[in-house]
Amino acid sequence: MSNKDLHNVVRAIVAIEPVAVGTTGTGQAGNIIDRKGYNGVEFIASYGAITSTAATFTVTVKEGDATGSMTSVADADLLGTESDAGIAAATRVDGSTEKVTKRIGYTGNKRYVQLGIVNTATAGTPVSAEAILHTPEIAPTSNP
Repeated sequence: MSNKDLHNVVRAIVAIEPVAVGTTGTGQAGNIIDRKGYNGVEFIASYGAITSTAATFTVTVKEGDATGSMTSVADADLLGTESDAGIAAATRVDGSTEKVTKRIGYTGNKRYVQLGIVNTATAGTPVSAEAILHTPEIAPTSNP
């Protein structure tokens, strides 16, 4: 494997299936990701067209040694911030709120991690997220 080879050292898993998050105060709790065999996770959140200027998308990352006991991740175990991975009200990127992708990394030691996204507006905005597991204990990784 060369240093240009990302394909054989990552695994992509759906963290949040594409969904319109649109009821005030509700959100989407993502799938619980099992990190077994990998040393890090990068979450990639994708946001569709945001139609409400009051919409705020809040991202949370949780961790746990067991799937039933997930707790918030300490800031020291994140690359980037949950705030930066979300979207503040009336935020515009290049004059638009469409096709915005944000990311946040996890460097902690818990086996299970989970990404969640909550919307504060009633307008349904499509969101999705992927978990990119990286730095495997054994490479190359299989596909999928």
